Amino acid sequence: MFRLLLQKILCSVLILCCGVGAALAKQSSYEPTAENLKAREWFQDAKFGVFIHWGVSSSMAGGGRPGASEWIMEYQKIPIDKYERMASYFNPTEFDAEEWVKAFKSAGAKYVTFTAKHHDGFAMFDSKATDYDIVDRTQFKRDIVKELKEACDKYGLKLFFYYSQLDWHHPDYYPRGETGNAYTGRPEAGDWDKYIDFQNAQLKELLTNYGEVGGVWFDGWWDHKDTDYSNKWRLNETYELIHKLQPQALVINNHHAKTPFPGEDVQPFEQDLPGQNHSGFNTQDVSQNLPLEMAQTMNGAWGFNLIDDGFKSTKELIQTLVRAAGSNSNYLMNTGPMPNGLLQPENIQTYKEMGEWMNIYGDSIYGTRGGPISPRSWGVTTIKKNKLYVHVLDWKDELLFVPTGELQVQNARLLRDGRKIKFEQTIKGTTISIPKGELSEWDTVIVFDLVTN
Repeated sequence: MFRLLLQKILCSVLILCCGVGAALAKQSSYEPTAENLKAREWFQDAKFGVFIHWGVSSSMAGGGRPGASEWIMEYQKIPIDKYERMASYFNPTEFDAEEWVKAFKSAGAKYVTFTAKHHDGFAMFDSKATDYDIVDRTQFKRDIVKELKEACDKYGLKLFFYYSQLDWHHPDYYPRGETGNAYTGRPEAGDWDKYIDFQNAQLKELLTNYGEVGGVWFDGWWDHKDTDYSNKWRLNETYELIHKLQPQALVINNHHAKTPFPGEDVQPFEQDLPGQNHSGFNTQDVSQNLPLEMAQTMNGAWGFNLIDDGFKSTKELIQTLVRAAGSNSNYLMNTGPMPNGLLQPENIQTYKEMGEWMNIYGDSIYGTRGGPISPRSWGVTTIKKNKLYVHVLDWKDELLFVPTGELQVQNARLLRDGRKIKFEQTIKGTTISIPKGELSEWDTVIVFDLVTN
């Protein structure tokens, strides 16, 4: 009875807050399969993935505009007939899927999310639903998704597909939303349902032609959030298609709505930790039931931008990964490969350094959940079975009070070498003594071995 009441409340919130109407009400019956629940658990254990934003747009390398990359068509108002020419000279002859995947694995990543189709409508796979794809329109004529999937399978990483529900190219994406408007040269007419049929046909291709995948990562329908078409995405049909074709596949939708929709399996956050909103995107409540994921760029752009040298330090990226884990969230770290098919050299060096750190401290990340102690200014905690990992990220003093509450600590030690740490526990918590010189610049990880009943 409580479950039914909760479902009714959730549906009402969606209708009131998101303007989705009766078209989404049927989704309240969604029940994840056993395969799906197992995949959710795997996802939470994996903790760390690599996001790839890559396509014909990389040929313009941002066009000299800071922050521009995969949005270059919209930013520079490039008509379709001109933008399509980029496909004819997009020829990434240096692309090597195995080299990519080996680099991601060396960083410690467990999965990859790849832009199969972005807002510009260009498919990076061999699609029969359109010829506007990597095989039919480029000199390269190779199926990027196929090669990437084979490499992921070989090296033990799961592959997720980013798929944009927006489309600045398709003539039936009409009426147009906030982006991809008159400058594109599309006709002032179209059949919306034909576009949704096209979208679902491409999703079916992705979910039937490449074997088992991790899931589908949508980028929201914000383009129509203020129009009458905000409730005509046929989400129920699309989500059911995905779960029917691959029951374990996780549906992730970056729509920033107040709460996740039934049929979605992971709640994502863009450029922010769950509960934060420095970017202005993340106004949603943090789900207490679904796995969480934070996506972040390594510099300022999602795709390749020639003039963007604002690369985050390895320390900052590691600390964000750690804070994500302490917030019970995965960390999806983005890279924008160059148009020749090579990864940016700055990224490769960062992968190497992150991998070295993960080789030592990975036990405090993989397979953990956010610790019972909420994130603090000094750091976070993660937990796995009877081990509480205390991540000290920003602390200068020798003594640190950790509010462990009723948890009983029987031993405290440094994770990196097992050396014991002095501690004193009272009813209020545990004070640890970190010897001078032992505080790491990035993250001092102390393991509390807990007493279990």
